[in-house]
Amino acid sequence: MKNTTVRSVFVALFAALICIGAFLKIPAGPFGVPIVLQNMLCILAGCILGNIQGAAAVGLFIIAGGIGLPVYSGGASGFATLMKSTGGFFYGYFIGALVAGLIVGRPKVTEKKVTVANVIKISVAALVGFVLVYLPAIPWALFVTKKDFATIISGYVIPFIPGDLIKMVVTIILSVTLRPVAARYISASN
Repeated sequence: MKNTTVRSVFVALFAALICIGAFLKIPAGPFGVPIVLQNMLCILAGCILGNIQGAAAVGLFIIAGGIGLPVYSGGASGFATLMKSTGGFFYGYFIGALVAGLIVGRPKVTEKKVTVANVIKISVAALVGFVLVYLPAIPWALFVTKKDFATIISGYVIPFIPGDLIKMVVTIILSVTLRPVAARYISASN
């Protein structure tokens, strides 16, 4: 199997995992913004696959929902969902996966599962990725809702920090474990 085919399979696999994450949500926050696994799965895609493939998986998920597949939180879909007050999170998912992937790079066969340097690199990537999810989400919510900054922070950010910290730890553990596996399959296909 060619390397590009294997990479495409990994992109599709992660896009499917992100889509499945839509059905696992917990209502939270005063504006109905749910706690979801999609942000974790997007950053995980970047941390495991690297920048291009990780961002491609997230892009595929966003496109799938945009054309009407019920893959957004709670089974929502359509272009209108991307325009709602929470629409900025979708763009943040893409940016977070892309930058996290840039930080860790493409997985390599020579990469060891657990080294201090590897754990630090993946930890930094995950932290930056999770923070970047909010970068477009906050101004987008400010623009759409016309609420003040403090209200948006209290409704769209603060309630989710504890859950995001837990998801970040899970992302780091899974990335350290699965990057060598992904590298082995991608490299074996050359």
